[in-house]
Amino acid sequence: MLSRRNVRIKVMQLLYAQSRDEVLNLDSLMRQYKRSIQGSYELFLFSLLQMIRIAEYAKHDAATRKTKFLPNEADKSFTAILADNELTASIYNNQSFKQKIEKLKLVHRTDMDNARKMYAEFLKTEEYLAYIALETHTNKEHEDILLNLFKFCLKSELYNDIIEDNYPLWSDDKSLVIGTIKKIIKALPASETLFDEYLPNDETTEFGEELLRVVFEEDQILLNIIEPVLKNWDADRVAIIDMILIKMALVELLNFPTIPTKVTLNEFVEISKLYSTDKSKDFINGILDRLMKQLVKDGKIQKEGRGLQS
Repeated sequence: MLSRRNVRIKVMQLLYAQSRDEVLNLDSLMRQYKRSIQGSYELFLFSLLQMIRIAEYAKHDAATRKTKFLPNEADKSFTAILADNELTASIYNNQSFKQKIEKLKLVHRTDMDNARKMYAEFLKTEEYLAYIALETHTNKEHEDILLNLFKFCLKSELYNDIIEDNYPLWSDDKSLVIGTIKKIIKALPASETLFDEYLPNDETTEFGEELLRVVFEEDQILLNIIEPVLKNWDADRVAIIDMILIKMALVELLNFPTIPTKVTLNEFVEISKLYSTDKSKDFINGILDRLMKQLVKDGKIQKEGRGLQS
């Protein structure tokens, strides 16, 4: 589920925290890193659960309509198909999903009143009205309405407030969670192993651990390599985030032989666009380009496989 970019961002944030609080040692940073990795998976489960709770509210809607003294035709024909269809049911009946959300006590952090409010808004949408008007449904139509429900959630201020209240770093992992939930919906009905397939990958997690460790332990060595290519810039004048990103990129260039140099340069320039100043991308790109050329000239970059140095 986690991409290397997500991992790089988490490492960058921890190194920035350490630069503000030098009491933080490597052990504490590693513990925080592991918690943040687990937190991303938990965030994904919580975001999906919030959506499913909205879908499940269709059952309450159906029950309420049945108790009306003077139901209209829409009330009479209404069914809780949003909750009762095979695809939605395969999520909330999935034993692996249920065990995970119970272990993390995520259900206790959801509010049925919030689900009611969002369901009431979703009920007004053209997509849902067209869906419940159908006499029969295909799995493709169930999939489409779940994707529409998720898109609705992402636009909902209440939904975003709920996620942010529980996970302050929601904005950092938002694109990751969105992509994962869309994949989950398109893979329904859910098999018992579906949610295990998105558990944090050992290889990706270990990449972050090594990146964090080397940057932390070899901070001065990295600075000594960087300073000669700064030209007219004093290292103390370089923005903290920019220097952290340059050090991280340098470690990737030197210590990770399977990551192409172009990937490293592009990734850290892209991260700088999100987390640093407007001018940072050009500054970092220029420094990394000079660093890479010097390291290649000195024979210090050793990449495995064809084309990885280009």
